[in-house]
Formats: sequence, structure tokens, C-alpha cells
Amino acid sequence: MKVKQLVLTLTAAVLSAATLAGCANTPAASGGESVQSTGSTTSAAAKTDINVFAIKGPTGVGMVHLMDAQDKGTASNNYHFTVVGSPEEVQAKIINNEADIAAVPTNLAAALFSKTNGNISLLAVNTLGVLYMMENGESIQSVADLKGKTIYSTGQGANPEYVLDYILTQNGLDPDKDVTIEFVEQNDELATLVATGKAEVAMVPEPNVTSIVAKNSDIRVALNMTEEWDKVTDDGSKLMMGCVIVRNAFAQEHPEAVDAFLAEYEASIQGAEDIEATAALCETYGIIPKAAIAKQAIPRCNLTFVSGDAMMNQIKGYYDVLFAANPKSIGGKLPDDSFYYKK
Repeated sequence: MKVKQLVLTLTAAVLSAATLAGCANTPAASGGESVQSTGSTTSAAAKTDINVFAIKGPTGVGMVHLMDAQDKGTASNNYHFTVVGSPEEVQAKIINNEADIAAVPTNLAAALFSKTNGNISLLAVNTLGVLYMMENGESIQSVADLKGKTIYSTGQGANPEYVLDYILTQNGLDPDKDVTIEFVEQNDELATLVATGKAEVAMVPEPNVTSIVAKNSDIRVALNMTEEWDKVTDDGSKLMMGCVIVRNAFAQEHPEAVDAFLAEYEASIQGAEDIEATAALCETYGIIPKAAIAKQAIPRCNLTFVSGDAMMNQIKGYYDVLFAANPKSIGGKLPDDSFYYKK
């Protein structure tokens, strides 16, 4: 399916890998608890029960209009939504068969494919990159200008580190010699360092970018790392950092319900073009704490919907980069073509 990019100006951990924290259930979750997967349908409405998990932050933004449709009773399936704070929480739910469909970082999707012996499939990509190089000043106009700088970041040993190293290397910079990279553990800590001026240059994910700018107007977005990826990549691959996956057992039992989800999910992502309404729903469902922050962050969340052959062709190059940097980051091996869901 053709890429539907919702914003044109901006683009990811981990991302993985390394952008989310906390745990909460959405109002749409039945009784505030995860519902055990039954795969049953309601006899009256003939709606399939589907347990859907989303993570706070960019990968969950595209889900909020579908959550709203569920609450209004207009969804095609009977969705039981749960919002969690970290990729690790979703991983446990998939492995324990408690989640039927989940929005997760793309590296985790590949790792789960390996960990479950091929028992999950990649349904669609929902976000491109949400990583941005920020600075207090005007000295950075290109990647080359990072030479000699100290760059603060989260995500050591995860997607942010590998994306940064790749873009630096492709621009002729040695990550070990031409720059100094200082890693911190939490995005909140990183945001504080940048907002207070202790870190003059940092690679930051949304929605932390927005919160930093709100606290210190002297801080600016210097580089969009998704755009920088596109500049140095000629194999058609994209920086694809968020996706939705499905348990194969569920998909095989309910293919029509999965296809209905994909149609509704694409429409939900398209609905995010209404930034005001989407921001309000992000607050309602706990995806982003405050609507005011969500309103500013959504254009930089780089929402998209890519499935089928286009998804497979565009994400393989990204997986190649992660595998070359650290095979363990995607489960120890590259996923084969059976990983990609096709109708």
C-alpha cells in the first residue's frame, strides 16, 4: 500500500527503543484490565474481540481515532485497548498470548519474530523517524557541522545509537573519533540536560523535543534525522521506527477481522491530520500526557501507514543497518519474507 505521510516537514528508539516510560490502561480497555485473548465473536453484532496494545508516545498516536471509534460503538471489531509505558511490557503480552495486535518499535517486531519462532507478523509501519538533533545556537546546519561536538543521547546499544552512527558514518564522520557521544539512560534526564543548557547538542525523540522547546525557546531543532537518513540512503529504505504486529494464530483464525483492523487503523492514522482533535484524544487515552504538548509534537511524530510489498521493500534496508551494527538488536538474524503480512 502506498505510503500516506501525514506531515511533510519532519520525521523516530527505541525506540525502541528508548523513548517511553510508565504504564497505564486506556478508558477503552474493559474494566481497566487487559482482556485474555479468546478470538470469539459476539453473536449479536458479529464483532471479533481483539486485544490491542499500544505504547505511550509516537507509536501510539495513530491509534487514538480508532480508540475513539470503539468508545462510540462505530468500530468494525470489538477492540480491547491497553496502553503501556514500555516495549518490554508489550513483549511479555505477545509471548503470553495476551495481545492479539500491538503497536511496537520495529526492532522489537523483528526480535519477537525470532523469539517466537516466527509466530508474529509485521502488519504495517505506523511511524517513520522521531529523532531530532537539537542545539542551543545556530552552529549546526548539516551533519558535517557535528564534527568536534559532544552529542548527548539516550539509547546506547539500541536504535538511536545505531541510527546516529550510520548517519555520521555515511557523512564521512567517525563516531569514535570525530564526535563525542555521551549517553544518558532516560529521555526525561536528557530533556532536562538540554533545556537547562548543560547539553548544547543532543539527539532527542518526540515528544521530548516539544517539551524542551516549551521550556527553553533558545533550543532549536537543527537536524531531522529521518531526512538525513534519506539523504545518505539510495536503496529505497526508510527510517521506519514504529509498526503494528499481529499474532499469527489470531490472524489465521480471524483474517477478515485483521483486514478490517488494517482498514480502520489506516483511517485512524489519516484522522491525525486533524491535529487539534488528535491532540485531545492523545491526552484522553494517555498516549501523550497533555493535549498542548501533543498538538506541537504530532507534526514531528512522522505518522505514516505502509503495508504489503511497499512496507517490506522500505524496511529491509533499515533492518540491514541494525543487523550490521548489532545483530541482537533485531533478534540475532534478519527476518525472512514470511515476517511480512500480506492479504
